[in-house]
Amino acid sequence: MVTTRSLFARIALALAALLVAPVVGAQQDPWAESYRHEYVGKFAEALALIEPIANRQPTNEFAIMRSAWLLHLQGKYVESERRYLRASEVNPRSLEAKLGVMLPQMALYRWNDAIQSGRKVLADSPWNYTAHVRIMVCEEALSRWEELAKHAAEVSARYPADATLLVYWARAEAAQKRTRKAKELFAQVLERVPGHIEASTYIKNVP
Repeated sequence: MVTTRSLFARIALALAALLVAPVVGAQQDPWAESYRHEYVGKFAEALALIEPIANRQPTNEFAIMRSAWLLHLQGKYVESERRYLRASEVNPRSLEAKLGVMLPQMALYRWNDAIQSGRKVLADSPWNYTAHVRIMVCEEALSRWEELAKHAAEVSARYPADATLLVYWARAEAAQKRTRKAKELFAQVLERVPGHIEASTYIKNVP
């Protein structure tokens, strides 16, 4: 005999099954699927879902940017750079596109090109943190220690609580054998990031 309680239980179970079951013929959201593929490291699959949107008219600026990022994640740096440049052409005011161009350039060790791209960002946004830090990465790669020290000091004055800028500044001082200044800066890093391995190691091991 079916009681009222068991009947309601069966109805609830049936409704739950309908909610979780995929709708036959339903279109999957390409954006959601693309993000899902990216999350699990399937970058080619993530890109394949966005490419049709990036290439259609009217222009979808974000789809172009996302495709550039997914190309970068696949190590297709030349294609990624071209796509970021295309995004810059679509929207010349986009700081994100200009910053994006730096990523494949840095991955290809084209440090001077990346610096020039970063300066284009700074022309519109003089104290853009991301542009400054990426330029510092390039200056370090090129062993431009004096330039890096001055640069990091200047930007650190604008972001005094930031540890990353102090690390680059300290590295530049250490590379120039200015040990006392490097230790002073690494000590400030430890105030912001207690236990910072690089700072702790330098202070401990360098007389």
